[in-house]
Amino acid sequence: MSHGAEPAAERPAPAPGLPPSVLADTVLERLTLLYPAAADPVRARSNAAYMKQIAPFLGIPTPRRRALSRSVLEGTARPAETDCAAIALRCWALPEREYQYFATDYLRRHVARCSSGFVPVLRHLVTTVPWWDTVDLLAAHVAGPLVAADPELRRTMDEWIEDDDLWIVRTALLHQLRFKEATDGRRLFAHCLRRADHPDFFVRKAIGWCLREYAKTDPQAVREFVEANRGRLSPLSVREATKHL
Repeated sequence: MSHGAEPAAERPAPAPGLPPSVLADTVLERLTLLYPAAADPVRARSNAAYMKQIAPFLGIPTPRRRALSRSVLEGTARPAETDCAAIALRCWALPEREYQYFATDYLRRHVARCSSGFVPVLRHLVTTVPWWDTVDLLAAHVAGPLVAADPELRRTMDEWIEDDDLWIVRTALLHQLRFKEATDGRRLFAHCLRRADHPDFFVRKAIGWCLREYAKTDPQAVREFVEANRGRLSPLSVREATKHL
């Protein structure tokens, strides 16, 4: 998935306090030993160019990176929420993008260990070195499960859809991406309308994407919504929403 828009220079959320974690100490020690040893400077330059220079890369192909990640985590204990926060925040503080990919994969695997108390950390991750490669996974695989586990967090998504940060808005739009029959259609449609006139490509694209995904579950509802609001939705959002209808 590549886009022509340039990275936006949003101000990241203040970093939450870094919790102490023996597990994070172990993981980061192994990670910063194994990942750099597999670096490929030529591939790193290509990766950085593809991602619009959002961050430097080590240049590790995804299959190799995930194999290294398994070695990093071999024999480690199941994390508590504080361990998840410590690992993610420490990975996000490192310059190369692969460390953030590691943290994102780790959170996807262990999101059930986290509660609504993880939201400040999530917000920091979404708004720090933000680009679609991390934000979209955090939205669908971290924000989404957190909201599903604690319906009170739907109010947080209602606040995020109003945010000035486009990546927070995109996260609110995409958090129900994997909900299927559990999707709150009323809230989804309200969020899409609330930001229908947003000027940024990534928000307009996200509106179309979440509608297209919901159309796999309730195509008639999406078709009726798009037709009723075609004058408010951007052409990009309409095109994406109706791609498979």
